[in-house]
Amino acid sequence: MRSNKEPALLRQIGLLGLTMSGIGSMVGSGWLFSAYFTAKLAGPAAILSWIIGGLFAMAIALTICELGSLFPKSGGMARYLDYTHGSLSGFLSAWANWLGTVAIVPIEAEASIQYMSSWPWHWAQQLYNPITHNLTLTGLVGAVMLILFYFSLNYWSLKLFVRFVASITILKIIIPALTAIMLIYSGFHSSNFTSVNNSFIPYGWTGVLTAIATCGIVMSFNGFQSPVNLAGEAKNPRVNLPLALIIGIAITLAIYLLLQIAFIGAISPTQLAAVGWHGINFKSPLAELALLFQLNFIALLLYFDSFVAPSGTGVIYLATTSRMLYGMERNGYMPRFLGFLHPKYRIPRHALVINFLISLIFLFCFRGWAHLVAIISAAHIISYIPGPISVGSLRRLSPPVPRTFKLPCINIVGPLAFVLISLLFYWIRWPLTGQVILVLFISLIFYFYYQHQHGWRDFQQQLKAAAWLIVYFIGLVLFSYCGGQDFGGIGLLSATASHIGLIIFSILIYIWGVQSAWMTPLLKTVEVD
Repeated sequence: MRSNKEPALLRQIGLLGLTMSGIGSMVGSGWLFSAYFTAKLAGPAAILSWIIGGLFAMAIALTICELGSLFPKSGGMARYLDYTHGSLSGFLSAWANWLGTVAIVPIEAEASIQYMSSWPWHWAQQLYNPITHNLTLTGLVGAVMLILFYFSLNYWSLKLFVRFVASITILKIIIPALTAIMLIYSGFHSSNFTSVNNSFIPYGWTGVLTAIATCGIVMSFNGFQSPVNLAGEAKNPRVNLPLALIIGIAITLAIYLLLQIAFIGAISPTQLAAVGWHGINFKSPLAELALLFQLNFIALLLYFDSFVAPSGTGVIYLATTSRMLYGMERNGYMPRFLGFLHPKYRIPRHALVINFLISLIFLFCFRGWAHLVAIISAAHIISYIPGPISVGSLRRLSPPVPRTFKLPCINIVGPLAFVLISLLFYWIRWPLTGQVILVLFISLIFYFYYQHQHGWRDFQQQLKAAAWLIVYFIGLVLFSYCGGQDFGGIGLLSATASHIGLIIFSILIYIWGVQSAWMTPLLKTVEVD
């Protein structure tokens, strides 16, 4: 444990700031692209994808509400399994959380540059290649400059960060809502909802479910974690954190549903008849539709917001990921310098610099929005595991800390949320599912190094408490590989058999995981931490 003489994080963020950080994270580049990609995959049933995704996010958020009120720590999502299951479980979940979240910073910059490429000037059109769906070299330079801007706002002042987020988030609510309303008013074709294959669900439930996991829905709603990761700097977090999560998800779901309905109704019926939902093709979907309806003012707003919305989200995620690394260092498996707080600004600047550099690596490896979104979503889904597992475990262990928010029906909500996590990961499709789990296991090199540095302290207990998680990851890979061909598997199991088997497997793992929790050294000192 650190000396009390070291600087502590300042508690300066109130309910409004927490709520705005959540909405600002959720309404990022997703609102510019997700309605388009979801409609391509699911057709009009994309509406169902958003509803299911929103309900899933709320179920996970409710479990995290209780955890956030119990442990209002910065980088909270990267620390919860440490409290209940020890360092090995905590490391795996924290690594997935950090990996998926830090990758959002470059994807927001890419979204801005991609929208800019549809401007009517030659230099702008050279920023993005619509054939390869990649940013050009010039586009990459522009994206780097945007990430540097995100970094600068975080580097100097928490107050500056909060003011920027609050002001930007107001625009991120108004502009998407206005865009959707004007598209509906100007040209709404109700026939689009059943015109393809004479069905509201033209591509079956496979399209609906896969869209949740791969088209930006999970990535968009993942922003509810931002208030949790800023809890260490929040005023009255045990009350404000649950309120911020619930309010933020509800407002965000309403915005995305309105946008999705507007997008479906705005597509030309003639175009749909010719190519179907799979065949529609846009570089800047909403802006191009606005121009088709001669909504020039809305198009200008969209081009403006293509910088505002992603930039607000990029700024927030650089802040939250730096707090994740800070939290991981506090738990003992990251270098000590990542836990350094600037003595004046109380910001983990070293962690911020590392995340800035990692963001650039992601940017150069994955040069288009569509390339990164599925990877980010897969990592996010894995990162939700601490929610239901840790809440159920803490109910059993009953630590001596007050619960100002207590999730009702935990014996139902907990297993249900865990089953949803498993199903969402399965819907990501093989082979991406296997690739993400492989990256997680490779990351254990860092964990084993720091275990060696600490003399393998309590390693046998750590391994025993993490056995359920290791078996769970292996099981997810096997179900994905052997599952239905509609979800990328080899077809050894039908889609129905895969879903039923995965549900049963997940419930058994949930029970095992809750029973594996123990009174860790970190949990014993929670009152004085």
